[in-house]
Parts: sequence; C-alpha cells; structure tokens
Amino acid sequence: MEESTEAAATASGVAPGAGGAEAARAPGLMKVVVAVDASEESMHALSWALDHVVRHHPGASVVVLHAQHRVDRSAYAGLAYVPPTAMDAMRRTQAENTRKAVSRALDVCKQKQASATAAVVVGDAKEAICQAVEDMRADLLVLGSRGLGMVKRAFLGSVSDYLAHHACCPVLIVKPPNEARHK
Repeated sequence: MEESTEAAATASGVAPGAGGAEAARAPGLMKVVVAVDASEESMHALSWALDHVVRHHPGASVVVLHAQHRVDRSAYAGLAYVPPTAMDAMRRTQAENTRKAVSRALDVCKQKQASATAAVVVGDAKEAICQAVEDMRADLLVLGSRGLGMVKRAFLGSVSDYLAHHACCPVLIVKPPNEARHK
C-alpha cells in the first residue's frame, strides 16, 4: 500500500480525524470491516453484514472501508504531455466518487441504526484493503461479490478472491441477491 488516508465518520457524514486504524475498542468486542465501493453488490454486502453479523454482536465496531485508486499519469500512457488540468479533473472526480460511495454506505448504516466509522485507503484495492484490515486488527472482513464468471475472473482477477486468500482475518463474501437465490 503506497499511501492511505483515513477519516472518522458517523452515520451523518464524513469528518476528518482519527477512528480507522487507531480506534481503540474494548477487549472482546468484534471489529467488522466492510469494504465498499459504488456498486450495488457492496451495498448489499454492507446491509447483509449489519443484519446478520453486527445485529448478533452488540457493541461490535463497524468500519466502512473504501479503496481509492491512485490517480497518476499512467492513465494517460502513450501521451507525450498531460495537462495538469486533466490530472486535477481526474482527482476531483475521484474524490467526489469516493465521497458519494462512503456517504451512501453511512446512510445504509444510519437506516439500520448502526454506528459506523469510515476509512479511505489509496492504492491498489486488493493490497490496500488487505493492509488496512491488518492495521485495524479486524476480526472479520465483509465484501460483496460481483459475480464474475470463471473466465472473467481468470483474466481480470477478483478482489474478493485475493482477499479470501491473503487477508489476515476471516473473509465473508456476500453474493449478489439474485445469484444467491439461484444456487
């Protein structure tokens, strides 16, 4: 993980400060990290975790974790010159997308009357999430599955597959609602 930023958050919004990796918790309380992005699958995984895990562990600490790709010039590979305004526009768009994803996740928590903090990490999603759950000393990582077929997974790779094999804590992969019903 090259760089990370974290923000403490409440269900009402994101505010700067401590609360992610440094957050203290009482001994014996479960720390559940839910990886989210803007997808319906990740919001379903968050909702499922709140209903099926957090509800049964009163006092559990919930962290909504969003991995943001690093914006760099590699997005413009092959171009001799990249205007600074193009890089700035990419960064602004990415910051807005991150804000929306985290805000949406915190709204889900608020609707379910669950207290949560939010953390944002920057870098490759697989590695950044893996490092973050280790730094946070998570007891459980929950994430959604995009339902990629075997061929797409082989060519594109899968964040959930990677984390299932490399995360330092148990990983719960929540299937999309339609896929879960048909199996």
